[in-house]
Amino acid sequence: MPEHASILQLTGVTVLALAMGVWIAGLIRLLRAPRAPRAPRGGHGVRHRGEAHRRRDVLRALPRQRQAGPALESVDLTPAERDAFAGLVRQFSDGRS
Repeated sequence: MPEHASILQLTGVTVLALAMGVWIAGLIRLLRAPRAPRAPRGGHGVRHRGEAHRRRDVLRALPRQRQAGPALESVDLTPAERDAFAGLVRQFSDGRS
C-alpha cells in the first residue's frame, strides 16, 4: 500500500475499477445478445440481399426517418407581388453578372 494514499482513496479506485469491469461486461453481453427476427416491413415478404445486414446497423434508439420529404407548398401571388419579386431578382442579379 502506497504511503501517500489513504485507505478511502484506494477503496474508491477499487470500486471504480470494479464498476467499470461490470459495465464493460454488460456492454459486451448486450452487443452479443441474439436479436429476435423481425417481419419485413411493406413489400410481399421478400427480403433483398444485404437488407438484414443494414437493419443490424440501424440504431434502435433513434426514431425511424421518413422516406419521403414533406408535401410541396405553393402560394398564389398577385400581379403586383409577382412584379415586386421580379424587381428583387433583377436587383440581386445585377451585381453577379
